Amino acid sequence: MYAESFEYHAPASLKEAVTLLGQYGEDAKIVTGGMSLIPMMKLRLAAPKHLVDLKNIAELKGIAEVGGKVTIGARTTYWELESDRTIAAKCPLLAMAAASVGDVQVRNRGTIGGALAHNDPSADLPAALVALDAEITLIGKSERTVPIKEFLVDSLTTSIKPGEVLAAITVPATGKKVSYAKMAQQASGFALVGVAAIVEVAGGKCKSVRIGVTGVSPKAFRAASVEAALTGKALDAAAIAAAAEKIAADARDPLGDPLNASPEYRLHLAKVYTRRALEAAAKA
Repeated sequence: MYAESFEYHAPASLKEAVTLLGQYGEDAKIVTGGMSLIPMMKLRLAAPKHLVDLKNIAELKGIAEVGGKVTIGARTTYWELESDRTIAAKCPLLAMAAASVGDVQVRNRGTIGGALAHNDPSADLPAALVALDAEITLIGKSERTVPIKEFLVDSLTTSIKPGEVLAAITVPATGKKVSYAKMAQQASGFALVGVAAIVEVAGGKCKSVRIGVTGVSPKAFRAASVEAALTGKALDAAAIAAAAEKIAADARDPLGDPLNASPEYRLHLAKVYTRRALEAAAKA
């Protein structure tokens, strides 16, 4: 099926893009990689009258590390996250999550900004960004920074306001004890369950742990109960397994459908993949 007719715009600057969004309001949609919006348009699930393509806006590209924080332009592709040396050295969890997305074609076109703005409940990057306590920079008539936990509102819903562009994502640098474990839906590559783990060890015990989970609930979430159960404990197999059992306390409104997985099965998978992610992070 073909998309409905629309007018195409390719602004050369962020300022021009914001002006176009203000001019056309709800009739306009932003496109970056197009991995989510274009299929929706072809299925007539979305029918914007104006398409604002950000491909020419250089200020939305780039990866830079300053003062222990890594800032990533919204137009950065999955492949660039997967292969960038700064990401590999300073934020390896993002490289792992990006490498698990879809297939090569999707990773070459899809962008981190597009993934976040779309906020699919089974997307991979939100799990890693939740674990990293990412901050999202939004630019409209003014600029504002939103914590990831406030940015992700619900399934396919974010706190982006009309006329705003997601410009950048900032995450803290981390150590190497990280892991992303996932069970993918085989046809699409989306996560039935995906778990991102960041572990810090001191004196043979878990000093801190951060866990982000996707695919289970309408939006990615932190597994606070699991984190609390592990903090201060030795990261042995028994402690990790016991902590992973607590994941159900953090999952809200578990997803389920007859073609993929019931809520009960997703919760079971969440326990399994939380354990696997923590074990891998602890050994890294």
